[in-house]
Amino acid sequence: MEALSQLVDDLGAFFLEHGMWGLMFVSFADSSFFPVPPDFLLIPLAIARPELAFWYGMLTTGTSVLGAMFGWWIGLKAGRPILYKLFPEDKIRRVEKYYERYGGAAIAVGGFTPLPYKAFTITAGMANITLRQVILWSILSRGARFMLEVAIIVYLGEQAQDFIHDYFGPITIVTVIVIMIGYIGYRSYKARQWSSNKKQV
Repeated sequence: MEALSQLVDDLGAFFLEHGMWGLMFVSFADSSFFPVPPDFLLIPLAIARPELAFWYGMLTTGTSVLGAMFGWWIGLKAGRPILYKLFPEDKIRRVEKYYERYGGAAIAVGGFTPLPYKAFTITAGMANITLRQVILWSILSRGARFMLEVAIIVYLGEQAQDFIHDYFGPITIVTVIVIMIGYIGYRSYKARQWSSNKKQV
């Protein structure tokens, strides 16, 4: 485990040296096959150049969505065998339960929490979630995550790194809960509306 953590740190440091291009690659690859989260690069780059922070956030969001599309394609073509090579079985089952309960909206869970986002994008392809849903929920969840990070950086400056390290996890969990409650409420409302319209006919 320590060796893997060290590998992630070394890879993060390597791509950080390449600035914006390293950020773009890591953001794309994290959504489909790479072990380094884009936050590792986004946060120090935005702190170093706060005037470019929101640009970095948008860039990270865009390339992450493109990577999600690639992850979806991998899942569509390769399916379960590729998942078992990349992730433990318990994580795969956990992700599948999210899809069973929330459908395409489950991508928001992967996009806004520490759970591996690539597990959600690949599973989405395997579960026949439409590409449109993958793009929509990826834009919403990844965009919210990265833009919230850069907003904190712009507001707090260099103190943002400690704040994000200490508090960003609980913030994202609360945000996901709110999103899921809102989504479930919306689905319930639409179902009642459809049932009411059917009775009137």
